[in-house]
Amino acid sequence: MADMQDRTSPVVRLPGGRLRGTAEGGLAVFKGVPYAAPPVGELRWRPAQPNPGWSGTRDALAYGPSAPQMFLEGGDPVLGGHGSPPFDDDCLTLNVWTPAPDDARRPVLVWIHGGGFVSGSGSLPIYAGDTFARDGDLVVVTLNYRIGPLGYLSFDDAAATGEQPANLWFTDQLAALRWVRDNIALFGGDPDNVTVAGQSGGAVSTAALAGHPEARKLFRRVILQSPPLGLHIPTPDEYGQRVDAFLECAGVKSADELRCVPWPQLVQAGGGLFARTTRWGYWPTPFLPVRDDVTLLRHPVETLLHGAAAEMDVLLGWTREEANFGFALDPGYAKSTREQVLSRIGEAFGEDAAGEVYAEYARTRPGAGPADVLMDLITDELFRGPCLELAEARAALGRPVWAFQFDFPAPVYDGRLGAAHCLELPFVFDNFDRWSHAPLTDGVDPVVGKGLAQAMHQAWIAFARTGDPNHAGLPTWQPYGEADRTTMRFDSVTVPVQDLAGHARRLHGRRLPVPR
Repeated sequence: MADMQDRTSPVVRLPGGRLRGTAEGGLAVFKGVPYAAPPVGELRWRPAQPNPGWSGTRDALAYGPSAPQMFLEGGDPVLGGHGSPPFDDDCLTLNVWTPAPDDARRPVLVWIHGGGFVSGSGSLPIYAGDTFARDGDLVVVTLNYRIGPLGYLSFDDAAATGEQPANLWFTDQLAALRWVRDNIALFGGDPDNVTVAGQSGGAVSTAALAGHPEARKLFRRVILQSPPLGLHIPTPDEYGQRVDAFLECAGVKSADELRCVPWPQLVQAGGGLFARTTRWGYWPTPFLPVRDDVTLLRHPVETLLHGAAAEMDVLLGWTREEANFGFALDPGYAKSTREQVLSRIGEAFGEDAAGEVYAEYARTRPGAGPADVLMDLITDELFRGPCLELAEARAALGRPVWAFQFDFPAPVYDGRLGAAHCLELPFVFDNFDRWSHAPLTDGVDPVVGKGLAQAMHQAWIAFARTGDPNHAGLPTWQPYGEADRTTMRFDSVTVPVQDLAGHARRLHGRRLPVPR
């Protein structure tokens, strides 16, 4: 139930207490809403627990702290800097944007941020839900969850036996979705029409969540933007080795000592683990989801083929040059030699096939040097290849996905970034004004940029409302089928293309087992 004390202070009465938000641009906005108990003290490295609620009226006027993480002073060379956001262990909060906290039962869009499992935040202005809420008459939710060592490692002995979840980030996100189910109607949302969307690590999270037994009662469709579904999920032994390595980096002998270690020291130890696990020619991933048979029952690339998840609507896509984000501006990789890249290809395809695979990549990008071949290989291994595997398998099941490739290149850095990882975000959210800090968007023609943003933004809205991304400003978008493999190519001119990524499909064409 909601009431308006005045035009600027919407108040919602939840079972756990009253919330006072703000009126912003014709929307009611509630920020920093706790959806679980603070994961501090004895609750550090424990599954998310219910929030006990509060007495009186709680102000929901400002974003909650971001999860503890490493922060680059001066900002990222691609994404720029967002200032120095507050970080804290007590980070399990979410934010809601709604046209009105009434009984209209609007479609709900839940956004899970990415960041390689070690960074990012639902409290960043670039992920504000106002554009979706205003343009699509949606209720939008963004959330913070534990990342890095606090979210992707577990130090309870029970984790190894399956009694205790190893993926604490998963328990956070699941708790947030339960909160949405139980409370979103009070904000004008429909708990039976929820779409979960995520990008990069957030897209892996979204796919993983779809495989949980509760998922079908929590959401009905998913949007996966640039999910690195080719990631290796650690075996129990590999996971145990990584836990032991982190203890060494933290300078402690037992897990019990870690509960009292200040979080900045834990983040610093995570940096040490990062250095230990980095390999030449691979996207660095010191923290990863693990199959613990409690939260994650199978690899995220397979979850949407089984059970109720196979019935979900799926919008799935990638950018053309995903790996340029992490490698194109690295001077060390710019000097990659053909021999180095051949060796790296040999690790994936075998030494005998390396020359042929190198030639195929060079053929698809005229004028490509060794670094370009390497980046295309990583793009296909981590992103495009496994996304195509999922699209092919869903088509065979008769539950095709809506597939897209983002081709619009970033003008900055003399075009070296191409259509890199993350570049689609300001177009999807249609909020270029929030990206003024980011070199990623420098030099984008405002007319072309706005047209592309409208095409994508409205497609995401249409999908969240109905499960079909088609709208009047877009060419007809058919699902990805076995016969035509239709993929929407988002660029300065947006068109559907048949078998757009055929070369990647042929090179990385491992077929996922299709349940019968």
